[in-house]
Amino acid sequence: MGSACIKVTKYFLFLFNLLFFILGAVILGFGVWILVDKSSFISVLQTSSNSLRVGSYVFMSVGAFTMLMSFLGCIGAVNEVRCLLGVYFAFLLLILIVQVVAGTVFYFKTGEVKQEMGNIVMELIRNYNSSHNNSAQNTWDYVQAQVHCCGWVSFQNWTENAELMSSTNITYPCSCKDKKQVNDGPVMGFCQLPSNSTVIGNDPEYWPVYEEGCMEKVQAWLQENMGVILGVSWAYSCQSACAGTSILKTTARSPSTEAAAVSTSLPIPPPQGS
Repeated sequence: MGSACIKVTKYFLFLFNLLFFILGAVILGFGVWILVDKSSFISVLQTSSNSLRVGSYVFMSVGAFTMLMSFLGCIGAVNEVRCLLGVYFAFLLLILIVQVVAGTVFYFKTGEVKQEMGNIVMELIRNYNSSHNNSAQNTWDYVQAQVHCCGWVSFQNWTENAELMSSTNITYPCSCKDKKQVNDGPVMGFCQLPSNSTVIGNDPEYWPVYEEGCMEKVQAWLQENMGVILGVSWAYSCQSACAGTSILKTTARSPSTEAAAVSTSLPIPPPQGS
C-alpha cells in the first residue's frame, strides 16, 4: 500500500511539474514579447517607460527559473532523490517570498503605474504629428481603432494637440472615427469632414469619433494579464510545495528503507551447538 502511494504521489508531482515547465516557457515568452512587440499598447509604453523594460526582464527571469525548478522537480520526483528535492523546495520557498514581495509592491505601485501610463499617452497625443511616421504613433492609432476608444480619459484629450486644433475645418484623429458615423478610411493621421459654413473652426463637438477614452480598457487589459500570471504562479508554488512535502515524507519510508529496518529488527538465530 505504501509503495503504491509513493508511486502515485511521485508521478503526480512529475506531471504537475511538466505542466509548469510549459507555464515557465509561456512566462518567458511573455517577457520576450514585451521587449519585441511593436503592434500593441505595450509598444507605446516601451518608448518612454523604463519600468516596462525592467518588468520584461523580470518575467523572463521568472520564466527561466520556473522551467529550471520544474525540471529539477521532475528529476527528483521520478528518481526519489531527496537531496535534489530538498534543493527544489528551498528554491520554492524563495519563490514564495519573492512573490509576496512582488505582489505587495505591485499593489502599492498600481496608482503610480497608472499615472505613468497616462503621462506617456498624453505626451504622445500632444506631440502627435500627422506628417511623421513613427512606431509609437502608429501603435496608438492601432489601439484606438481596435479598442474603439479615443484619447486617454476621453476624446477631449486630443484638443491639446496644437496641429489638430489649428485646422480651420472639422478635423479629427482618423483612428478615433466611429464607424457607425463615418465610412471606412485611413486609420492614421488626421481626417477632415467636408467644410460646413455653419461651423467655424475645429469644434470637437462635431467630431464623428468614439467619446470614451482608452484608459479603463487598457488598464483592465494590463491588470487582467498581470493577475493571471501572479495567480498561476501562486498556485504553482503552493501545490508543488504540498505535493513535494508528501514525496519527502514517503521517500523517507520507502520500501527499501522499511526492508532494511525490518531486517535489522529481526532476531538473529543462535548458532547451533556442536
